[in-house]
Amino acid sequence: MKYYWKYIKPYMLFFILGPLLMLTEVAGEIVLPKIMASMIDSGIGAEVAGLGTGYILSRALLMIACICIMIIGGIGGHFFAIRASVYFSADLRQGVFEKVQNFSFKNIDNFSTGSLVTRLTNDITQVQNMVRMLLIMAMRSPGMLIGGIIMACSINKELALILAFVIPILAVLIGLLLKTAFPRFGAMQKKLDNLNSGIQENITNVRVIKSFVRQDFETEKFENANSDLMNTTMRALKIVITTMPIMTLAMNITTLLVVWFGGNFVVGGSMGVGDLIAFTTYITQILMSLMMVSMLFLQLSRALASSTRITEVLKTDVDLTDENAGQKDKKVENGRVEFKNVSFKYYEKRKENVLENISFTAEPGEIVGIIGTTGSGKSSLVQLIPRLYDVTDGEVLVDGVNVKDYGLKNLRDGVGMVLQKNVLFSGSIEENLRWGDENATMEEIRAAADAAQADGFVNAFTDGYNMELGQGGVNVSGGQKQRLCIARALLKKPKILILDDSTSAVDTATEAKIRQAFTTSLKHSTKIIIAQRITSVIDADKIIVLEDGKIIGMGNHNELMKNCEEYRDIYYSQTDKEKEVS
Repeated sequence: MKYYWKYIKPYMLFFILGPLLMLTEVAGEIVLPKIMASMIDSGIGAEVAGLGTGYILSRALLMIACICIMIIGGIGGHFFAIRASVYFSADLRQGVFEKVQNFSFKNIDNFSTGSLVTRLTNDITQVQNMVRMLLIMAMRSPGMLIGGIIMACSINKELALILAFVIPILAVLIGLLLKTAFPRFGAMQKKLDNLNSGIQENITNVRVIKSFVRQDFETEKFENANSDLMNTTMRALKIVITTMPIMTLAMNITTLLVVWFGGNFVVGGSMGVGDLIAFTTYITQILMSLMMVSMLFLQLSRALASSTRITEVLKTDVDLTDENAGQKDKKVENGRVEFKNVSFKYYEKRKENVLENISFTAEPGEIVGIIGTTGSGKSSLVQLIPRLYDVTDGEVLVDGVNVKDYGLKNLRDGVGMVLQKNVLFSGSIEENLRWGDENATMEEIRAAADAAQADGFVNAFTDGYNMELGQGGVNVSGGQKQRLCIARALLKKPKILILDDSTSAVDTATEAKIRQAFTTSLKHSTKIIIAQRITSVIDADKIIVLEDGKIIGMGNHNELMKNCEEYRDIYYSQTDKEKEVS
C-alpha cells in the first residue's frame, strides 16, 4: 500500500464517497423486503377490514422513495468508484513509466522489454478493475451480508439457523478456491509477458524474418506461446467457472429449505406470508453477497498477482542517481575526459571484470580512437562517461570532476552519444533530429544533417525533413539511419562526442567526409570514436587498443605500428583484405 498511497491520496474524496453512496443502496435493499412484508401481512388484513387502501398506498410510496434513494446512491457510488479507479490507474501508469525512465541500464537489464510493457498495460488494468470493484463491493457485499443476517434473524431465529450451516461451508470453499487461484493468475501474467516479448521482437525484426524465410518458424513459435497462454489462462479461469455453479447450487438448496420449513411456520400460524417472502429475499441477498464476495476475492487474487509485478518496478532501487552529487549544478564546459585506474563489471557477483585498470586522458579538441576485437570492452568503456553505468573501481573525470559529482542531466547534456544500435522513433525526420536540440532553427538542423552527410538523401525524399519514419526508422537504410543519428548528436553541440561503431554501414568515402566535418563543426569538442575498421581511426590524435578489457597499446598510428604488435596485425589484415577486394 505504501507504494500506492501517493496515487490514491489526490482522489481520496472519490475513494470515500463511492463506498458511502453504495451504503445508501444497501440500506434500501435491506429495508425494502421488510416494507413489502408489512404491506402484505398488515395491508391485506386491513384491506379485509376495509381500511387497507391507504395503508398499502403509504407503503408503496415509501418503497418508491427508497428506490429513488437507492438509484441516486447506486449511480453516485458507481460514478465515484469508476472516477477514482481510472484517475488512480492513470497516475500509477505515469508513475511506473517515470520510474522506468529513471532506471539505469543495469536496472533495465533486470526486466525484459515485454515484461515492462505488460506491467504498464495489462497489469495496471487489472489493478484498476480491482480498485473499481473493491469500491463498489467493499461496503455493498458485507453490508448486504450483515444486514440480511440481522433482518432474517429478526423475522425468525429458528429459520435463520439454516444460515449457520450454509455460510461456513461456503466460506471454506471460497478460501480453497482463492488459495488455488493466486498462483495460477501469477503464472498467467508471466505467460503474457512471454507472448508480448515475442510479438515485439517479431514485429521489430520482421524484415530479418522475411529475409531468412523464417515466417513458418516464427508462426509456430508464436502459436506455441499463444497456446501456452491460452492453457494457463483456462487453468486460472476454471476457478471462476467452478465458483458460479457452486454458489448458485448453494443458493437454490438454501432457498428450497427456507420455503419448505418456512411454509410449515406459515401453516402453523407462527409466521406471516409476507415475512416468509421477506425472509426468502434476505436469504437470497445473503447468498448473493457471498457470491459477490467470492468474485471480489477472485478479482483481488488476480489483481494481487499484477500488483506484485507493479511494485517490483516501483520498489526497485535505482542504482544510479545524482542524489549525492557534490556539484549537481555544474555543467560540462571543456570536455576533458580522464580515466583513472578504472575497473568495471556489470554484475557484482561476477568474478572477472569487463574492464581492468583503464587509464588515459582525452583532451578537448582531440580525436581519440578505440579499437579492439569483439567483446574487448569498447562499448562498456564509453558508457561510463555519461554514467550509463558506474565504475566498479577507480574514477572517470570530466573537466577534472568525477562524473558521480555531476547532476545526471548536466553531465548527459554535455555528452553526445551515438550508440552501437542506432535508434530512431516514429515521427518526422525533423522531429527525430530535434532530440538533439528541440529549439534548433531549420538552418541549424540542415547544417547538422549536412555535416553528417544526411542532408542530400533527406532532400531527395518527397517530403524532405517532414518525411514520416516508421517505428525504429524501418523505412530508411542502415547507412541513412546511422547518419541521421550522427546528425542528431551533432545538433546537440556536445563538448564530448562518442561514436560507438556508428559508421559501420557507411562507405569509407562518406565516413571520411563525416570525420572531416568534426574538425569544423565540433573543433573544440572531444571526439571518441569506436571502430572496427582501422581506417576510421587511423588519423586520430590518440588510438587506444583494447583486448580482454585491458589497454594493450596507446598512441597515434605511427607509434602503434612500431610498438603494438596487435595493432599491426589488425592493420595488415584489413589492408590486405582491401587489396584483395580491389
